[in-house]
Amino acid sequence: MMVRTQILLNSELHNRVRARAAGLGVSLAEYIRRLVDRDLAESPRQVDRAVVFDLGRSIGTDIASEKDRMIGEATQAAKRRA
Repeated sequence: MMVRTQILLNSELHNRVRARAAGLGVSLAEYIRRLVDRDLAESPRQVDRAVVFDLGRSIGTDIASEKDRMIGEATQAAKRRA
């Protein structure tokens, strides 16, 4: 069963989406359904912070041993500003 859904796009984005759908030979609605389906089918990306923070040895800083706390503080500060 299909459920009707409305979305609002600015005119530039609407034109780009319509052109992409036409280029693929599908309707705008079908193009958007495919995008949503693909997005929901993808598994959530797990980011390993160690890839960034453990690249080298920290000299003179404590970021290697305190990265989780520092990231937590930064995240909380960003939430308070929002």
